[in-house]
Amino acid sequence: MAEATGIKGGRIKIMLGNSAVPIVYGVPCGLTQRSLTFNKGLEEFQLPDCDDPDQVSWMGRDAISISMSIGGETVIAEESVETWLDAVEDEDSTPIKVIAEFPAKTITWTGKAHVETFEITGINNRRATGTVSLQSDGKMTRVVA
Repeated sequence: MAEATGIKGGRIKIMLGNSAVPIVYGVPCGLTQRSLTFNKGLEEFQLPDCDDPDQVSWMGRDAISISMSIGGETVIAEESVETWLDAVEDEDSTPIKVIAEFPAKTITWTGKAHVETFEITGINNRRATGTVSLQSDGKMTRVVA
């Protein structure tokens, strides 16, 4: 049996871009956990049995949309708090790049996303932490190198 080749969490990078041409991306400091979720929106319809219309119909599904959700947990780092606040307060989407670095290949997604939430939690005598969530805004282009 061959073992799976995995990666460590730090090898998944969430990068936010600026409005410069060309776009300059940076990794906000402090992310301790990252998650990527791919969603396919489906529209259901019934597939009747033409030979026996009284039979219970199977469900068919058409894909109608694809989206990417990105989440993370972070230590609230002075170096990146303004970056997150600027992105969540901007009514326009932000250029993003997401990179997953495996030993034999790197998968990169680029596109735009809205920073949907930026939550800061502070507990007395402990470091402030937070969570962020981003939602894709249009096509995310995937490249494997």
